[in-house]
Formats: sequence, structure tokens, C-alpha cells
Amino acid sequence: MKAGIEGLLVLMGIVSVLEGCGTVTTVFRDGDVVARELKANRTYCQTVPRVYSGVAYDLCVLHAPPHSGSGVSLNDVPWAFIDVPISGVLDTLILPYTIYRQNVDGSIELR
Repeated sequence: MKAGIEGLLVLMGIVSVLEGCGTVTTVFRDGDVVARELKANRTYCQTVPRVYSGVAYDLCVLHAPPHSGSGVSLNDVPWAFIDVPISGVLDTLILPYTIYRQNVDGSIELR
């Protein structure tokens, strides 16, 4: 029984980490949602390319004014900073799909 609870906690942890992942946010959500989130963070970005969009999203969040984001951090390190290498790996794995989406849909406009 204890192993089942531990497994559930691990699964919930993975889901919560992926929910905050820049790649998951930009690839699996509508561009309007991404634009709304980045505007809420008051980033200075005007567009996010679909190729390596997770890394671009994280860099936009990091480029926002201090304390304008969600405030999620780990030992005072902003989550977006921690997420850059994770998003880089995931963005590389889905590169064929994002290249296709970039050609078909273009970049995500934040205006």
C-alpha cells in the first residue's frame, strides 16, 4: 500500500513539474494562452519562435522585471532558470514537429 502512495506522489510531482515546463506550455497550449501568460509576467518579448519555444519562453520569463512572475523558485533560484536545460532537451526531442509548426503557423505573437 505504501508503494502505491509513493508512486502517486512521484506522478503528481512529475505532472506539476511538467505543468511549469516552458516546452509543455508552448507546444501543448494555444498561442493565445502563452501570450496571455507572458503578458501577465510583463516580459519584454514580442514573439516566441516555435522552434525551441520552451527555452525562448523561459528566457522571456527571466527577462521580465523582477518579481513579476509567479514567484515559483527552488532555493531562491527562479523556476524558469532551472527549466531552461529541461526545456532544451524536450525542445530537441520534438524538433521535427516544431519546425513544421513554425513553417505553417509562424512564431507566437505576444502583441
